[in-house]
Amino acid sequence: MTNKPAPTEVAIHELIAGRWSPRAYSSEPVSRDNLRSVLEAARWAPSSYNAQPWRFVVFDRSVDEVSFKQAFATLVPFNQGWNAQVPVLIAVTTHTLTSKGEVNRCAPYDAGAAAMALVLQAHALGLAAHQMSGFDPNAFRAAFQLPKDVEVIAMIALGHYGEVDKLDPVLREREKSARQRLPLADIAYGGGWKKAF
Repeated sequence: MTNKPAPTEVAIHELIAGRWSPRAYSSEPVSRDNLRSVLEAARWAPSSYNAQPWRFVVFDRSVDEVSFKQAFATLVPFNQGWNAQVPVLIAVTTHTLTSKGEVNRCAPYDAGAAAMALVLQAHALGLAAHQMSGFDPNAFRAAFQLPKDVEVIAMIALGHYGEVDKLDPVLREREKSARQRLPLADIAYGGGWKKAF
């Protein structure tokens, strides 16, 4: 299942409407060119003061199965279940301090923007990408010896779309169900908090 467009209230670009977070993956490796392409997209994301605090750690099962398994082990059990076939995991990390040693309060926001650029490029290439918060950041830090000023904030599963019917029944139903978001009126205000836009 590769197509699950958002039922939007107004028209938006297909790249945004078509991006979703699948759980059915094949084990087919992701080409080096495609990996470089999604990382290049992330590289050109905007950031506060152009600090570019994000750093991506790529775990490619076909290149280094040992480190892939270490990263996989930090996922919560639920995520391990549907990631069993995923060929690539990408850790989204960010430097938490500025070049002056001050706290960069925009770092997670900036890293999120870079991650979104990455997954949009993945969608443009016909790849599946699913961002996850369900992992143990402390276990990841210990396994990969992150510097003190670096935080891991998300993991991204990246690969080719797989067969939905191979998922367990609960996930299969979730995969096939319609996408949902809050109405626009609930998230956009005009001229003040909770004033109608």
